[in-house]
Amino acid sequence: MFAQMALEAESTLTDRFQTTVPSPVRQALHLNKKDKIKYIIQSDGSVLMKRAETAETDPVLDQFLSFLAVDMQKHPEKLQPLSASLRQGVASLVAGVEVDLDAALSDEDE
Repeated sequence: MFAQMALEAESTLTDRFQTTVPSPVRQALHLNKKDKIKYIIQSDGSVLMKRAETAETDPVLDQFLSFLAVDMQKHPEKLQPLSASLRQGVASLVAGVEVDLDAALSDEDE
């Protein structure tokens, strides 16, 4: 069993209460420029710091989905199931198409 090695680092607050995250901390947390940091303040006054996970959101898509949700709540009578013919039509359009959702977009696709 390996002993865990504790690593300490310190930094100084500027007059504007800003600081530089020390290199060993950036490396340990895999931080890059513009990444967010999450602070968890414990009841004993100690503070845990970790890399904040950011969910990539699209504000236009979020607004559209909110619009749809409100519209469906206001007018549930307008909701209709997809017809078998529409499902078959969509299936034929995408038959044989393979998509890698993890692949990076090309410059022309962004």
